[in-house]
Formats: sequence, C-alpha cells, structure tokens
Amino acid sequence: MPFALYLLGLAVFAQGTSEFMLSGLVPDIARDLGVSIPSAGHLTSAFAVGMVVGAPLMALLSRRFSRRRALSAFLVVFLLVHVVGALTTSFAVLLATRVAGALANAGFLAVALVTAASMVEPNAKGRATSVLLGGVTVACVAGVPAGAVLGEVWGWRSAFWAVALLSVPAVLAIARAVPGGAAGTAGAAGAPDTAGPSALGELRALRGPRLLLTLLLGALVNGATFCTFTYLAPLVTEVTGLGSGWVPVVLALFGIGSFVGVGLGGRVADARPVPLLVCGSLALLTGWVLCAVTAGSPVAVLVLVLVQGALAFAVGSTLIAQALYAATDAPTLAGGFATAAFNVGGALGPWCGGLAISAGLGYRSPLWVSALLVAAATAIGGVSLGLSRRRRPEAVAMAVTRSGGDSSA
Repeated sequence: MPFALYLLGLAVFAQGTSEFMLSGLVPDIARDLGVSIPSAGHLTSAFAVGMVVGAPLMALLSRRFSRRRALSAFLVVFLLVHVVGALTTSFAVLLATRVAGALANAGFLAVALVTAASMVEPNAKGRATSVLLGGVTVACVAGVPAGAVLGEVWGWRSAFWAVALLSVPAVLAIARAVPGGAAGTAGAAGAPDTAGPSALGELRALRGPRLLLTLLLGALVNGATFCTFTYLAPLVTEVTGLGSGWVPVVLALFGIGSFVGVGLGGRVADARPVPLLVCGSLALLTGWVLCAVTAGSPVAVLVLVLVQGALAFAVGSTLIAQALYAATDAPTLAGGFATAAFNVGGALGPWCGGLAISAGLGYRSPLWVSALLVAAATAIGGVSLGLSRRRRPEAVAMAVTRSGGDSSA
C-alpha cells in the first residue's frame, strides 16, 4: 500500500477521535458552559447530521479542486474549528463548530475514499478502504479513551486541543505526499480534470440498483454496530454486573476487535467479497443474539465484544469497498454517498437503541435491536443475491437465443 494512504489514515484517526470523544466529555461541557446534559448531548447529534448531509454536498464542492487541495482545505477547516471550540465560552459557538467540523470531516472522508481507491490497483479497493477505516478503529481503541483521560485531568478543552494538534502533521504530510489530480478523477496534478463525468452524470450513476442495495446494507450493518457500541457502558455496569472501571476495557476490546476485523476484511474483500459478506453477516447476527442471551456473564461479554467488533467492521468495511466498486461511473460522489450511508447507520442505530431503552426494555435491548438490524440486512442481501443468480441464467439463455436467431437470418 502507498505510504500516502497511511497519512490519510492518520487524519481519519484524528477525525474519528473527534467524532466519538464527546461521549466522555458531555457532563464536563454541560457544567462548564451552563447548559443541561441533554442540551450538551445535541453536540453529538449535530456532528452526525453534519456528516450525513455534508458528505455528498462536500463531495460535489470538491469537484472544483484537485484532490490534494480539497483534502488539505477540509483538514485545515477541521483543525481551525477545533481551535475555536477549545477557546469558546459560548455553547452556541461550540455547537456551530461541531456542525462545521462534521462538514469538513465528511468532505475529507468522501475525497479520501476515492483518492485511496485511485492510488491502488483497480482490484485492491478493499485493502485501500481498510487502511482508511483503520484510522477509525484506532480512534476507538486509543483516541477516545485518551480524550476521556485528557478531559478528566485537564478539562474537556484539552481534548479539542489534542485533536487540533494531531491534525497538524496530517495537513503537512498530505500537502507533500498525496498526488494531485481532480478530487474524483485522475486529472493532472493541481488541477481538476474537466474530462471526467459531469455532476449530473454522476448523480444518474448513483441510481444503480447494486449501489443503492450496497448503501442500504451498509447503513443497516453500521446501525447495528453503533446501536450496541453507544450503550456498552450501561450494559456492562447494569446487566453484566462489572464495575465502572471495566467500561474502558470493554470499549478497548471492541476497538481492538474492529481493528483486527478491518485488517482481515481488507485482505479478503477484494478477492472473495460475497462469501465474506454472507458468512460474516450470519456470524454477526448469531453473535448479537448470543451476546443478548449471555449479557449477564462477564466472560461471555468480554469475548463476544471482541468478536463482534471484528465481525462488524470486517463486514462494514467490505460494504464500503463494494460501494466504490459499484460506483465507478461516479468517482467523486461515490465516496460521499458511502460516507453518508455509514453515518446514517451511526445515527439510526443509537436512536433505535434509545427508543428500546426508553420503552422500558432494559439495557440488554440494544443488543436485540442490533440483531434485528443485521437480520434485516441479511434477509435483504439474501433475497437480492438469489434474484441475481436467477436472472443470470435467463440473461445467458436470452443472449444465446438472440445469437441463434441472428445466425439463421
């Protein structure tokens, strides 16, 4: 893999840390800025909405610039809004910085996905995607706990400063190491490629059934992942019976599993994506059900959290790679819509899990919600796979018939 891919992964690590670190900082922010904890919780929602809306919009905007310039601009904006967030004493300003940061993050990831795919062989998109998403998993393992520790020792602002500082070497490295070329195509260094498909042409390409199916499955699988991840802390303390000191351990186990899953998935996703998705989805569904049934057992939870993290990110990263394969006629917007689908799941899952908890079903219920979401993805994917295999012989037979008719004529 090109070294520049790992530099992009460093930037994704900083952005992933920013996206998830608020889970441990909300009480401190609420106290410092004089707002309620639910109000402070809107900072997380604002970031999620900004990611969903911003990914396709920022991908369209990036068409006007080279990849290097687009990536650098998005990352500089991301860095600056964290500086503003660390300095402000206004909750409204902090909320605005979260939206702006999410837009910049979404734009960066959208361009980074297509840039990574263009830097490797055409059949290596899965491995390239796994390097980028490895930054997200490392953020889960190290970045988020580190942000919580910084917030505990030096206050929540120090976590924002840390994200800004992490972004500095990434900005410098990307400016030097990432190739030029248009944000969505392989144009000349430093300038957009006007020969690439138009924005309208890319939007038409995004209506393809294979791509839409892949995005839907990605949203459902990612929704299941973050449904449980969001409520792991109360699950561990209220259902499993472990002390609060075990929460960072469980979160780290999930992050370690996700890192392993992204790496292994990237090695298999390009050569054998369908077996990986079929077997991985079935194993993921089985794991969520087992986790729900055995949530009262500390040993079972510790083992299954690690396994589920690996399975969830192996399947999820493969679906993102398949979205890039399915959208070759939309080189700019493919990354944007893959990013949006990923974050739709990231918002949908916790919302569904919260509804289950609010309905009085307990902290075990998000596990069942995760199982239902993966079951829906597995059923939809299975039906689609069955239909495609039925159509294939029919298409061959029609082609043979037409060929025979032509020869007789």
